[in-house]
Amino acid sequence: MGARPHFRPGIAVIALLTALGSMGGGWLAGSGSVARATTTERVVTNRYSGLAIEGYDPLAYFIDARPEIGLPDFEAVEGGAVWRFTNEGNRASFVAHPEIYGPQYGGYDPVDLARGVTVGGSPMFWTVAGQRLYLFGREETRDAFAANPAPYVREATLRWPSLEDQLAQ
Repeated sequence: MGARPHFRPGIAVIALLTALGSMGGGWLAGSGSVARATTTERVVTNRYSGLAIEGYDPLAYFIDARPEIGLPDFEAVEGGAVWRFTNEGNRASFVAHPEIYGPQYGGYDPVDLARGVTVGGSPMFWTVAGQRLYLFGREETRDAFAANPAPYVREATLRWPSLEDQLAQ
C-alpha cells in the first residue's frame, strides 16, 4: 500500500505537476473550487514529510535553549505545515500562540531576507532574540544577526510581505 519508499519524482513529473498547478486548480473539482496544497512555501517545511523545522519542537528553543526533536504523538497543523512537539503542553502552547513560538518569517533566514533573498533556515542555526525564535541558513548569518539583530529585523520585516507573496505563487 502507498508509494514505494525509494520513489522520487523525476523532473518531468515535477514539471507536469507545476504546469497543472498553474492552471488554477479548478480542473480538479467539477464545482469550480480550487484545490489547496497541504503545505505552503510561506513556512519552511521538508518537501517530503511536510514537517516544519524538520520536526524539531519550536518551544524547546525557549524552554530548553536547544533544539529537540518532536514526537509524532504530539503534532499540530498550523500555517500549512505539520509541527511536532516533545509533549502535550508544548503542543498546546504553540497552538494557542503560533505567532510567538513559531520561527519568525516562517523560518526563513532574516539576514538573507534583509538582502531581499529567501533562504530557508535550519533548526540547527538559531537564536532567540526579543522573545522570538529566528532560524538561519548558515552559521555566519546567525552570528551576524546575534551581534546586532535590530537592523536585520527592521529590514527583514520591511521586505518580508513582498517576499512572502512571491513564495507560494
